[in-house]
Amino acid sequence: MQLTQKETDLLKDLKDQEKLCIEKYAKGAQTANDSQLKELFSTIEKIEQQHYDAVCAIMNNSTPPASIPVPVNQTFSATYNMEETEQKKNDSYLCSDALAAEKHASHLYDTCVFEFKEDNLRSILNNIQKQEQEHGKLIYDYMSTNSMYS
Repeated sequence: MQLTQKETDLLKDLKDQEKLCIEKYAKGAQTANDSQLKELFSTIEKIEQQHYDAVCAIMNNSTPPASIPVPVNQTFSATYNMEETEQKKNDSYLCSDALAAEKHASHLYDTCVFEFKEDNLRSILNNIQKQEQEHGKLIYDYMSTNSMYS
């Protein structure tokens, strides 16, 4: 498969974004107060690593698997209530930051879906984009359950 210069540039952007997400989720898992949030960030970090590996494979002219596993839907129990504790503020900040990163990553993948000419690559990138959206949904669900989302 011969990538265009534009496709190569877009892949570089995706690679950088995925690397940032991996680092963000690793640090989030270390600094979150709530064990549910630590687990969520750790799970998403592993999936972001798979995304990173898929992007690298495409950049190296290999075709990654068309389907990367998605985590099982997770339900959360409320750790925080309406009270604004320092722990809640910290975890809320981590979630808001991660949600912004997911929105950005999803947007980058959306652009790639429209810009790549090969159907197989478009399908792979679209699948990853859907997973990025699911990550955002999981973060939203956690925030909503814990009175962090207004």
